[in-house]
Amino acid sequence: MLDEEAARLAAQADKDEQILFADDMLPGVGSAEMTLSEGLAKGGIRTFMVLLILNSLDELEGATMSVLAPDIRDSFGVSDGVITFIVSASFAFVVLGAMPMGWLADRFRRPPIIGSASLVFGAMVFMSGLAVNAFMLFWARFGVGVAKSNTIPVHGSLIADTYPIGVRGRINATNSMVGRFIGAASPALAGTIAFVFGDDGWRYAFLILGLPVSAFAIFAFFLKEPPRGQWEKDDVVGEVLDDAEPAPVSVEAAFARLWKINTLRSVIVAFSAMGFSLFTGAVLANLFLEDEFGLSSLQRGWLATATAIPGILAVPFVGRYFDGLYRKTPSRALATLGLLLLPSTLLVPAQYYLAPNMFENTALVLPTGYEVPGSVLMFGVFNAFNALLVGASFAMVPALLQAVVPYRLRGLGSAMATMYIFFIGAVGGGLIAAWASDTWSPRFAAMLAVPAMLIGGLTVVRSSRFIRNDLSLVVAELQEEQEEHERQRTDPDSVPTIQVNNIDFSYGNVQVLFDVDFEVRPGEVLALLGTNGAGKSTILRVISGLSTPERGVVRLNGRNITFASPEQRNRMGVHLLLGGKGVFDTMTIRQNLVMAAFPYRKDKAEVEARLERVYDLFPDLRQRQAQKAGSLSGGQQQMLALAATMLHDPEVLIIDELSLGLAPIVVEELLGVVERLKAEDLTIIIVEQSLNVALAIADRAVFLEKGRVRFEGDAQELLERDDLARAVFLGDEGG
Repeated sequence: MLDEEAARLAAQADKDEQILFADDMLPGVGSAEMTLSEGLAKGGIRTFMVLLILNSLDELEGATMSVLAPDIRDSFGVSDGVITFIVSASFAFVVLGAMPMGWLADRFRRPPIIGSASLVFGAMVFMSGLAVNAFMLFWARFGVGVAKSNTIPVHGSLIADTYPIGVRGRINATNSMVGRFIGAASPALAGTIAFVFGDDGWRYAFLILGLPVSAFAIFAFFLKEPPRGQWEKDDVVGEVLDDAEPAPVSVEAAFARLWKINTLRSVIVAFSAMGFSLFTGAVLANLFLEDEFGLSSLQRGWLATATAIPGILAVPFVGRYFDGLYRKTPSRALATLGLLLLPSTLLVPAQYYLAPNMFENTALVLPTGYEVPGSVLMFGVFNAFNALLVGASFAMVPALLQAVVPYRLRGLGSAMATMYIFFIGAVGGGLIAAWASDTWSPRFAAMLAVPAMLIGGLTVVRSSRFIRNDLSLVVAELQEEQEEHERQRTDPDSVPTIQVNNIDFSYGNVQVLFDVDFEVRPGEVLALLGTNGAGKSTILRVISGLSTPERGVVRLNGRNITFASPEQRNRMGVHLLLGGKGVFDTMTIRQNLVMAAFPYRKDKAEVEARLERVYDLFPDLRQRQAQKAGSLSGGQQQMLALAATMLHDPEVLIIDELSLGLAPIVVEELLGVVERLKAEDLTIIIVEQSLNVALAIADRAVFLEKGRVRFEGDAQELLERDDLARAVFLGDEGG
């Protein structure tokens, strides 16, 4: 046993290192080089241009809060800490909209979502300029953040499904470059508007800069919705197969699956750590520039714009280099992004401590005669280098995440990353920076960047060892999907009612299911057998939706329901009767059944008809309707729990431990009910410890041992396998 446990732990430790497929089989790896214009031609230029313009117009007002923070602070009479928190929270508000936006993106057409969100965004920016106090500004920025949240999950998902893998880095780079160019102009533009309008001029920056987004949003409604995952399918299996009726995606199931993707999890952790400096850096820099050098909003704006230009110009080259590197070695592409982040640990201290002290007696005279103090100039130079490296890395991350996330979950995958990065990074960083700024100074608060960028950069580098395995899992899922489509096309009569393929599942770091595969045919009773701890109850939870596998697919009548919630699966006809207590003790039998019929409460005739149906199945319950459930025997309570399940006319009935702890006469009665259900062609999966009971009702059996399928076949054949039957049922069979 000790040797087996040591082997299991060793296999578990090596799990993340497994490479399932050769590099040239991974999506986008080893493909022919494609120019940006060729890639845009394949997906159509319209989507790219509309999203590019909307993203850029979003950024038009992006720096207003940072640049005008001192003016807003003075106008409302609040502290540095308060305005720092509001500015940082403005980024964090994106979190609150990211999850619903991602959920919508994975379930509905994306162009209308983008158009509607953009209209709301423009309106809320305008409202920011009308705020009369910090509280109203806070809520206006709340609306801006929620509406802006569509940019990452919805835009990113639409781009990934519209354009080939080989140009996504350049498309993201171009999008980022233009957006950052507009964003770079935003400080100068916001500062100029505020300067021109004088007192409370900051209000006019908001009133003016939100209007272009609303005006252009209408074009988004007319974009084309592409087939989901089309380029991965084409690259891996050579054809684009689309689900005619995809099952709805549950947020809980999607997040459970996404968190098991090692590359995604590591990158999220890295950028969450870096968020402590990324989202407070701009406002702290502006507070420092006013306090240390006395720069006005106009001067701060133009300095921010000037220092952003090098990073903007570098992004297209980074995108091209990234696409080429990804085609050769995805792990090196990801590691390179992490290495770009590490120099920040030196550049930020140089920006805040070296520049002000070493260059205070120098100046640069512009052709206009205006003198730029050397300390301000060097502050901007260090800031420019830092922005170039961090911006280049950040711009490429979406392309990587789109590659490792299953195409059905791209919206929620981006939303999940956004939620962690902005909530932990922006809110957490904002609170700590506000406290540090008020307690000490903006310069001291800016030093949070040193540990944050060090941890983040090293974590991204480390995550590069996971990406090949995660891409291989994407390939396996696409191949399985193609095989199933082919079977449904060529032999539709062979499609099983329930199908589980390649299921892996872990509780924390302990894996309990390994590549589990089996099928349940229409009208069949399948006995799921095995020792205690073999994974029987776990696979039932996976089928019913109570647990989400980290790998593999669950299908109902050929339809992928892997990410559907338990409630959604109930409505589709999948019902699980768990072992143990399944009734409310203090309620009568009738009250238990009426409670079970709650979904049909609006139609009393329907409720009564369903009650009559189960009373026919369980005549004894009809006679005891007024009896408290707690006074029933264990067998009678099991009958009541089964009756409550049968109220819903399940297409698939899943029973965990039907006979456990029950008297033989009660078991015999329950078997009679199961036989009646079997005669009505109800599909049943049953976990059973008694071999005699299993063989009495089951058509086929699946034997699990240590989380793996050891036997699948006719139930009677199991008797011929003494090594399996005796291992489990020794006590029952008396061997």
